[in-house]
Amino acid sequence: MSAPPTRFHFAAAMIAATIVAFAAAGVRAQAAADYAALLAAPDRSDADRQAEKRRDPAPFLAFAGPHPGMKVLDMGAGGGYSSELMARAVTPNGVVFAQNPSDLADRAKTAFEARMATPAMKNVVADSAPFDDPIPAGVQDFDLITFLFYYHDTTYMTVDRAQMNRKLFAALKPGGYLIIADHSALPGQGVTVGHTLHRIEESTLRQEVEAAGFKLVGTGDFWRHADDTHDFPSFKRDMPVDNFVLKFQRPK
Repeated sequence: MSAPPTRFHFAAAMIAATIVAFAAAGVRAQAAADYAALLAAPDRSDADRQAEKRRDPAPFLAFAGPHPGMKVLDMGAGGGYSSELMARAVTPNGVVFAQNPSDLADRAKTAFEARMATPAMKNVVADSAPFDDPIPAGVQDFDLITFLFYYHDTTYMTVDRAQMNRKLFAALKPGGYLIIADHSALPGQGVTVGHTLHRIEESTLRQEVEAAGFKLVGTGDFWRHADDTHDFPSFKRDMPVDNFVLKFQRPK
């Protein structure tokens, strides 16, 4: 029979637990400081800084957790704003694939091409591919996939969303994350206001994604706006828009 624990053992255990707690807090603080430094980088554009008065990316970065060395797929990259954030977060040895369909609108295409010419995008690969077949040949085992404010657009495009979600599931490594943010529609609206209001019902999106095998593991309320009436197009920038953020995982 082992000897009963002494005060020394209890004290040692408490000290060890305290050290672990401080270490964990240090890691969290370092991660937060890294994102703050990323956003404060002097080579970021004035246009992005102005947009961030509305976008508020800091809580999203903390929620998504991109870090150096990750392989990331940014679905619906548009002009590349979110792709650049991911690229800065995963540098120096990570890579970001920025997916856009070949028929991307000219304004977004021009903005994306201009951004791609900047040093911040040196670890970004342009991925011109359909939403329902977005993965470049031979590429697999993504650590993270982001899909920001574009899923609702696939509801009125010629996109097989079930196939799209299966492809995303297969492209993620086990334990990898899919982060989707979108504009919230009212309960019962499903995908019916995707084209008119550029919104989607949160529960509908969740059901579609989970049908591919993903598991919901987190939600973010940092872009919520309770005063949103949900009856106007989400791109009306002078009005608050209720946005949801969902974190899915491919089970290990």
